[in-house]
Amino acid sequence: MNFAANTPVDMHARAKALIARKRVLAFALPLIALAYFVYIFFAFDLAGLAGRMRWDNAVTLVSDTYSYKTHVERNNRTGEIEVAVEGERKGTYDATNYPAWVKLGEDAAAITLDDGGTIEIAGDVVRYDVPGFGVIEATQSRAEGVTINLDPAALPDWISYSNTRLMVTTDAARLSLTKARTEVFVYEFGWELFWFTLESPYYGHSISDVLFGARIDPSRSNLTGAWQDFWNNAIWRHGDTAWALFETVLMAFLGTFGAAIIALPLAFLAARNFAPLVAIRMAARRLFDFLRGVDGLIWTILLSRAFGPGPLTGALAILFTDTGSFGKLFSEALENVDEKQIEGVASTGAKPLQRYRFGVIPQIVPVLLSQVLYFLESNTRSATIIGAITGGGIGLLLTQAMITQKDWEEVSYYIVLVVLLVMAMDSFSGWLRRKLIKGD
Repeated sequence: MNFAANTPVDMHARAKALIARKRVLAFALPLIALAYFVYIFFAFDLAGLAGRMRWDNAVTLVSDTYSYKTHVERNNRTGEIEVAVEGERKGTYDATNYPAWVKLGEDAAAITLDDGGTIEIAGDVVRYDVPGFGVIEATQSRAEGVTINLDPAALPDWISYSNTRLMVTTDAARLSLTKARTEVFVYEFGWELFWFTLESPYYGHSISDVLFGARIDPSRSNLTGAWQDFWNNAIWRHGDTAWALFETVLMAFLGTFGAAIIALPLAFLAARNFAPLVAIRMAARRLFDFLRGVDGLIWTILLSRAFGPGPLTGALAILFTDTGSFGKLFSEALENVDEKQIEGVASTGAKPLQRYRFGVIPQIVPVLLSQVLYFLESNTRSATIIGAITGGGIGLLLTQAMITQKDWEEVSYYIVLVVLLVMAMDSFSGWLRRKLIKGD
């Protein structure tokens, strides 16, 4: 009888081959990553993007988030001059409360800037005395357009000029002159009129005046009147903002917990150890795949088309998406339960529903609560974007503020509130998780 001899294994050759393969991978992977980044650089035209970036616009945008502009505007057709915060009609000054740095006369205005510069508007002529540079004098007329006293070919970068428009931008102010209007924008730190509008009798009064001073409005106590005027501020709309935050939380709450309530019984149909029929399991799992496979924003657009805009539409969009996610998570948790606990409950003569209630649910409650509370935190943030589409919540106010392209301090205000809201929900869910799961 012949026995086949075992072929000896060349361990040295195998070790060399393994080392060579790892060496190739060590060089190949960085090269692949480098090639990918090179592709991105050219495919997305990053060099062209850097060249097209407007750093001046970026600086203006950032400064708008933490400061406000006071507009001094002359209508070049009628000769009327107005001074207003952010150009708001509700923030327009009258002759009794003009800022100290602006003086108005008959079709004229004199503006004194913080850097020592001055801007004078005299009819159709405007003069800007820039410290360290000199006087820029410009005139507008219907016949000749905008003319200046400087050589257009030798203007610095901070002066933009054409026959129809002059724009001068300095750290102290921004001057714009066209045939239609002459505008001066003066930046100041803070969010002006955040507490009270110019119409409120409490505008210009300090906190000590309101708390400890004499009654400012004869018809109301200081605390009551100050709160009413703050809450009903027509520019910052604090009352509407608070209601919008409530709608955002409501969308997230209804969508998240509604999805959990629907997904839990359906998860039993998708779990292998609770639904022995393959057809039922496949149908339940494909339903979960469909619901979570369609992004929440897509559901938002579809539901808005069907039911119209509103917070309820946003809650339904969150519910649809999260039902699919919860169904998958819950079914996986059910497949990992300890069968011995179920058998112990069954040995007492418990019926199937009682087995699920006392043998299954207590095992998966920590997982369920942890996932639901985490999704609630995430959906609070997502509800902001959904609200911008459905027309509800803080997302709507945020979108409206962005569309104006001028009130970026309001955008900052809403973003700060959203961040604080998410932080509050995170702290609340963490506290609730400890109470319900750990019993702390």
